[in-house]
Amino acid sequence: MIHILLVEDQALVRQGLKMMIEQDEQLQVIAEAEHGLEALQKMEKHMIDLVIMDIRMPVMNGLEATRKIKEQWPNVKILILTTFNDDEYAVQALKDGANGFLLKTAEQQKLIQAIYSCMRGGMAIHEDVAAKMLPRLLEKSKQAPTTNIPLTPRELAITKLVGEGKTNKEIAAVLHLSVGTVKNHITQILQKLDLRDRTQLAIYAVKHDITS
Repeated sequence: MIHILLVEDQALVRQGLKMMIEQDEQLQVIAEAEHGLEALQKMEKHMIDLVIMDIRMPVMNGLEATRKIKEQWPNVKILILTTFNDDEYAVQALKDGANGFLLKTAEQQKLIQAIYSCMRGGMAIHEDVAAKMLPRLLEKSKQAPTTNIPLTPRELAITKLVGEGKTNKEIAAVLHLSVGTVKNHITQILQKLDLRDRTQLAIYAVKHDITS
């Protein structure tokens, strides 16, 4: 069972999200909060596996709450769920330790998939947000070191080149591989990291400082 803290300032939205989430028998919303400060208080009282966090809330916004939760409970996963398709919010949320960024326009199944992806160590990014934030991420890479990334040296090299925006053909030329071999490696990398496509892989590479 995955225990979830739902942080959202609108009661009707919280109720709707709770109903959607708990249609999956392995997911349970065991606590709710109207803002970031209340979320911190609920974290003290409950064993939480994952936090679903809105951004714009009174008292304490979701970005500040994400930062504080990750400081105190680094193993807890945080999925940002917001109406705002803003690349600045998304970049900052990932810097603050969020494990995913999803828009409220996403379908129920996307939300459920994002929860499981975060719990498995993946990074769930709404495709519309990813398209906007990738150029910003490629300009700034000062994130965590690569020591715990479960990739072989060859896979790391390919991931680095994906993060630099190289095509499969360009990667093949740099590493003296066939294009088919590069494609196979990328498929394996996506499976290992629980990522959906090369856009998410490029974001992952920058976030984990693989491109430097």
